[in-house]
Amino acid sequence: MSLELELILAALDDAPPPGEARQLRLYRALKAAILDGRLPPGARLPGSRQLAADRRMARNCVLFAYQLLVAEGFVEADRGGTRVAALPLGQPSAGPGAPAGAADILSRRARGLPPVQRGESLLPFAPGVADLNAFPWRSWARFLQQAWGEVSARQLADAEPGGEPELHRAVAGFLSARRGVACTPEQVFIVAGGQVALDACARLLADDGDTAWLENPCYAPARNAMQAAGLKIIDVPVDHDGMAPDPALWQAAPPRLLFVTPSHQYPLGSVLSLERRLALLHGVQACGGWLIEDDYDSDFNHAQPGARPLPAIQGLRPDAPVVYVGTFSKLLYPGLRIAYMVVPRWAAAGLGEAIRSLYRGGQAVEQRALARFLESGQLTRHLRRMGPIYRARQQVLRSALQAHFGDACPVLGGQAGLHLVLRLPDGPPDTAVARAAWAQGVAVRPLSTYYAGQAGDNGLLLGYGIAEAPRIPELVGRLARAVQG
Repeated sequence: MSLELELILAALDDAPPPGEARQLRLYRALKAAILDGRLPPGARLPGSRQLAADRRMARNCVLFAYQLLVAEGFVEADRGGTRVAALPLGQPSAGPGAPAGAADILSRRARGLPPVQRGESLLPFAPGVADLNAFPWRSWARFLQQAWGEVSARQLADAEPGGEPELHRAVAGFLSARRGVACTPEQVFIVAGGQVALDACARLLADDGDTAWLENPCYAPARNAMQAAGLKIIDVPVDHDGMAPDPALWQAAPPRLLFVTPSHQYPLGSVLSLERRLALLHGVQACGGWLIEDDYDSDFNHAQPGARPLPAIQGLRPDAPVVYVGTFSKLLYPGLRIAYMVVPRWAAAGLGEAIRSLYRGGQAVEQRALARFLESGQLTRHLRRMGPIYRARQQVLRSALQAHFGDACPVLGGQAGLHLVLRLPDGPPDTAVARAAWAQGVAVRPLSTYYAGQAGDNGLLLGYGIAEAPRIPELVGRLARAVQG
């Protein structure tokens, strides 16, 4: 027996993974040695009796491993014994680590995608997270139980592509009542989360190299979707009235896609004025493009409690080239992963067919439960109940920020949604502060990372959705220590 084979077999004496049979360990060890060239073609394996005696294992274990290797073509057995087959394996591996050229494993479009911060969604001040403890779980569970009680083979197979018809009707009614969206159920399509909706817009409404206008700073998943689709991105500045394109830009680089978060610009929190809404809509129509309206955080209007927010852009001209995108992840819970797209009536057939072809349906049972949850009015009542609670938390957060940071650090946003922005004009880099705050158990996000290029404002996003009011002063104290440190 060769020294190399002795070393391979000696590794079998190490403690095995729980539940792994010895014959499988032997099979996998020999297979790995053949694939990486440690056992070259023609190398002879010991006889089954000899190997069983040497390794103190049952001969049947050895026979089982050898038979698997023969069946898969790694070894050949005849009267002369068992030998490694001649296989076109190429050069042996140089050892563990990335192979040559591994830097190019991703496409050029994908190499610039930023890393995702993990584990922050339940920490205080995490933006974009509602109060999950306040959600009416018992009512939701009752609708889920009812839906599961009616389940059939159809619901357990792929869901209806584009969403369950029952949910189409419920979403159309919900949006009409709360957001002034003018649509029929046939214009509604259900997809697996807001990111899928943005990906669908980027891939189905534009071609590689087309121009997309994005807010600057911008909601990162939107930028990622446009970049991954190979679009040419134009970053348009945002002011206190929302996206503010230079008039000359319409002629210099007309957009195929224009992405905007009008109800509560993410991340700065400004609300797109009615004048700007009409101007963007007119400009997109004139150049033959599409406007993607992500109605982020539209459900909580803190500037005028009880008043309706500005109407959705889609509702201003129902036949305009607008795709209205929304998700129930922030209204119910993030893990639900159910979002919707509302498309113009004249585009519903063609765009709907493309959505159904590219994205498979799922969560049919959850979709049925959600439809009934919406129709029952439970979600609307929950949103009305939470509005005053969130406004109170915002006021406590503002007071605590003023106490710790004073006027030197302006606070932006707050007219809608569930987060504020704390600017740090003379402070340490927001990325360093975010890391220090994380160590303190506080999940703030650095504002500068939302900007294209290197000229972003220095600041922090603070979500108050899951930060209970009595804890906010102490949490802001932790943040202050992170800034000072």
